Amino acid sequence: MQTTLTAVFVYLLIALAIGILSCKRHMSSSDFIIGGRSLNFWLTALAAHASDMSNWLFMGYPAMIFLGGVFNIWIAIGLILCMFFNWRLIAPKIRVLSEETNTVTLSGLFANSLDSSGGIRNFSSAFCCIFYTVYISAGLIGLGQLSETLLGVSYQSGILFGTLIVVLYVIIGGFSTLAWLDFFQGTFLMGVILFVPLYLLPRLGGFEAISLSLYEKGLATSLFPSFHYLTYFKIISMTLGWGLGYFGQPHIITKFMGIKKTSEIRKSQRVGLSWMVLSLLGATLVGLVATAFFRVPLNDPEMIFISIVELSFSPFISGFILCAIIAAIVNVTSAQLLTLSSIISQDFYKKLCLGSSGKREILITRLSILIVAMIALFIAYLKPSSIYSLVLYAWSGLGATFGPLLILLLYSKKVTKFGAWVGILSGGILSAVWPFINTLFPIDIEPLLPAFSVSLLLNWLVSKMTLSRENLFEFSENLKLFKD
Repeated sequence: MQTTLTAVFVYLLIALAIGILSCKRHMSSSDFIIGGRSLNFWLTALAAHASDMSNWLFMGYPAMIFLGGVFNIWIAIGLILCMFFNWRLIAPKIRVLSEETNTVTLSGLFANSLDSSGGIRNFSSAFCCIFYTVYISAGLIGLGQLSETLLGVSYQSGILFGTLIVVLYVIIGGFSTLAWLDFFQGTFLMGVILFVPLYLLPRLGGFEAISLSLYEKGLATSLFPSFHYLTYFKIISMTLGWGLGYFGQPHIITKFMGIKKTSEIRKSQRVGLSWMVLSLLGATLVGLVATAFFRVPLNDPEMIFISIVELSFSPFISGFILCAIIAAIVNVTSAQLLTLSSIISQDFYKKLCLGSSGKREILITRLSILIVAMIALFIAYLKPSSIYSLVLYAWSGLGATFGPLLILLLYSKKVTKFGAWVGILSGGILSAVWPFINTLFPIDIEPLLPAFSVSLLLNWLVSKMTLSRENLFEFSENLKLFKD
């Protein structure tokens, strides 16, 4: 245990040193929230992707492969495809439009573009508070479980320890500090998620042993286990039920706002997607290797990576490897905390207290970080569900609330504030209650699919019915879009 603690302590010291060295002493609120739009393409790529893949990459997704076999790889395929379109369709335009409208949050972008009355700002901010708090609690649950295993402390002490780490990282330096931490930790966790399964694969008998194990357990051995119509429906549900969420995740979208030049977005895309493909490949292999590694069912399939590492490596090496999960959780949870606290300070406090100074806004942002962290800590203490379920709930809620409106805002000149209101409310509410509605159906349908579709349809219909010169949104004539 002492050896493991040493490995964790060394890793945290390295990460803390990076955070302190990358911190700016004098920052405006724009510097703190989106890095003053000054990040290079390397930092933007790793920040966007590392702040996306949380402990879900090490715990939630491998468990799905472990329980469902090769067929569940469709989840990763959908994520990669939709993130590709996110880079190509959303990133260039959001970078230009956010600067033109002088906004640093997604809800602020909607408000400044469509609605000066504050309706959109209030609705979107409220849903952000709900879904992000759940999302952050999922990360803290992962830290609690990991602390139990690594440090031998209670779950309650683990989530408290994890909260302190995350809050410290965010408060130190804001967006730029997190971007450098994302770069370091993203590189580290990608190396780890690839190393572990590739190290174990030949020792377990290669892919032949995995195929045999999948067959013995009755798990899918191909992407198309059958050609029944339900199989195709499940494929659509898994690919789009996760992938569509990328178009509405504020903590990812704001990374696009922070890149220095729109001309570097294509480079950033190549780096980011390469990282994503390799990381998901590693996570997929972890799940497949686990089917051969564990011959008997596990009480908690989300612990397969942790269990494999503990049983296969020395305490110091396993401690250092499992720090990758800490890195993944800290990356995502920190980005989400910063995004939500920025929304509170920029879209609530700043609008209520006109003329407030930049230093006061940064102070309010930091206080918001503490408040949100305490609420998420309470939810994590209750541990209401699995990490996979909590992440899916929050991911779907954010994606359905903001994704349809963002797409229409960037690609339609006929979006009205009334359409936006209805779209935000319908997407957020339907996604929130869908887990209860879905019990009426014979098969599971990911909440993002119906919620995203309904939000997009109602947004378009209501905008069409309420179209007028007063509330019509149009891009300015001098809006320069990124081109090859």
